[in-house]
Amino acid sequence: MKLTPILRCAAAALTLVTLTSAAPPAEFDLIIRGGTVIDGTGAKRIRADIGISRGHIAEIGDLSAAAGPSIDAKGLVVAPGFINIHDHADPKTLAAPANMLAQGVTTEIMNADGLGPIDLAGQLDAIARDGSVVNFGGQIGLNAIWKSVMGDDDRRATPAEIARMRALLTRALDDGAWGISSGFDFAPLSRAHVDDIVAILSSARDRRTNFPNHDRVTPDNGFSSLAGMRETIGVAERAGLMPVITHVKLQGQEQGRARELFALMDAAARRGTPVAADIYPYLAGQTALEDLLIPAWAQVGGRPGMLARFRDPAQRAEIAKAAEAAMRARFGGPQGVFVLAGRSELTAIMTAQKIGAGEAVIRSLEANATPAILRFGSEADLRLMLAHGGIAIACDCGATTQTNIHPRSYGTFPKLLGEYVRDKGVLPLEAAIAKMTGLPAAIAGMTDRGVLAPGMAADITLFDPARIAERASFDDPARLSDGVETVIVNGTVVWKQGRSTGAIPGARLARLQSSPSRLPLDRIPSVAQRLEIGGDRLIVSLRAGPARNAGGTIAITGKDGASRFRATRIGFVESDGKGWFGVIGWGVEPGMPPAPFTLSLETRRECSGPTGFLRIGGRTRAFDADPACVRRKAN
Repeated sequence: MKLTPILRCAAAALTLVTLTSAAPPAEFDLIIRGGTVIDGTGAKRIRADIGISRGHIAEIGDLSAAAGPSIDAKGLVVAPGFINIHDHADPKTLAAPANMLAQGVTTEIMNADGLGPIDLAGQLDAIARDGSVVNFGGQIGLNAIWKSVMGDDDRRATPAEIARMRALLTRALDDGAWGISSGFDFAPLSRAHVDDIVAILSSARDRRTNFPNHDRVTPDNGFSSLAGMRETIGVAERAGLMPVITHVKLQGQEQGRARELFALMDAAARRGTPVAADIYPYLAGQTALEDLLIPAWAQVGGRPGMLARFRDPAQRAEIAKAAEAAMRARFGGPQGVFVLAGRSELTAIMTAQKIGAGEAVIRSLEANATPAILRFGSEADLRLMLAHGGIAIACDCGATTQTNIHPRSYGTFPKLLGEYVRDKGVLPLEAAIAKMTGLPAAIAGMTDRGVLAPGMAADITLFDPARIAERASFDDPARLSDGVETVIVNGTVVWKQGRSTGAIPGARLARLQSSPSRLPLDRIPSVAQRLEIGGDRLIVSLRAGPARNAGGTIAITGKDGASRFRATRIGFVESDGKGWFGVIGWGVEPGMPPAPFTLSLETRRECSGPTGFLRIGGRTRAFDADPACVRRKAN
């Protein structure tokens, strides 16, 4: 089945009310009344109420006769909570992440650009002990794995070292990593041989996860963003992963070539490899000053090695020349560099000290290991990429209390909704919401968040579409955004009228190993399966149709014919078009109250027979028609 962007969802004429046929319960834990519901699939908005029970969405429709605490959402957009899949959160601030809550973010997937600890479980355990307002999970950083085994050495990895790195990667994926992040542009991985990288990544082939990579843009490829994107796609294809071109941009000399990027993505999709990307709505980024300006060979040995080379006059001159070439190709020259230490334009440092651009970079680094704001790109390219159906929104930021920082940390999501949707009309509001919710959820491999439907976790953001706006700027980067009225995480209100409520309901999220990274489909195919689960029979019959209006039957029956489980409401169905189905809804077990359920079913495997899991009420029943396929179970 052809993969199509989420923005071409065919369900525009349907309403969420059609998803629920049973009478609503007499009382909910919380009701959101009278809002404009935009569900995260790209479908048209509707006016509806949302009933929440047990931390999940129970009903969407007319709940005027239902009782329970309520929120008046008249005049507000009610959307799924925003999911940030390129995240650099300071874990210590997740208990009070005002900068993210004011943007409507409810889930942060950390460790982007290949960074973070190699002990993912330890990182997430520590956050769970301290508590988090938002949901949290992590990718595993390939740069971190490489550095833990190879250090800062500039050499090929040995077979034994590759085996160690494969084992570290596998352990992190077993611990629930949401993808394998990477930064080919950053030392020491920038010096790694591509064949060694593929050998490591291919250990994850059977996980069907995603590979977000900061593309390599170096003198070796002519400082070409497009060449770096081709490399990202090629490496992921060889390793059997889904490539994600992360914080996508066309820098300096390649401005105006956005359609060539889209052609690369389309060509890979025709070969059977869907390509996603993420972007933030700014024409400047932030990273360590040395990362993109000092050549990789000069960074061997880390900061001590780099500083030692600065002290050698011949090497210093060569490094300065290389830094100036990178500046010209990537950022339009020294006028594209703003040094955050001292908040100084590089051109001002050059003038004050009567030195060249490369020397100014070196002196800044000698004084301080400082980050920099780096300007790139064109507004025309940015608008085209923001509107593309396979490109999600991610802020390249995270929970923080820092103030000397890029304004994206405080304003990314409202900036898109205010400036590019309402004011400039670059894309429809429904499309923008999908890029922040349903699309990033699918890329990461989530099944129970990102869309408003019965059975989904109740992560919900309410905002005023007329008022939402970024207030941060490059001159004043730490101002909270306006317009996000209420944020709900797992059914609990955590942000209300510009203030935190003090609640800490954030959940630790782990990727279910049978749920693949994917791009959303506009329609799902039919599926009919009968499977054995410990002697019980699972019957699955789903009819083809738009994902948000799919239906069918899901039931478990014992050998004695007694019901073990029955779906009472199918809220949302997904497919990757290659044999995997995910179903969210509500169901009942004998003697138990109704509960949300998640079904993950894969009907086409490299080994024989279907596999998957059914999770209901916090309990998971895994099944596999072929005992040899026991590795792909739910966590």
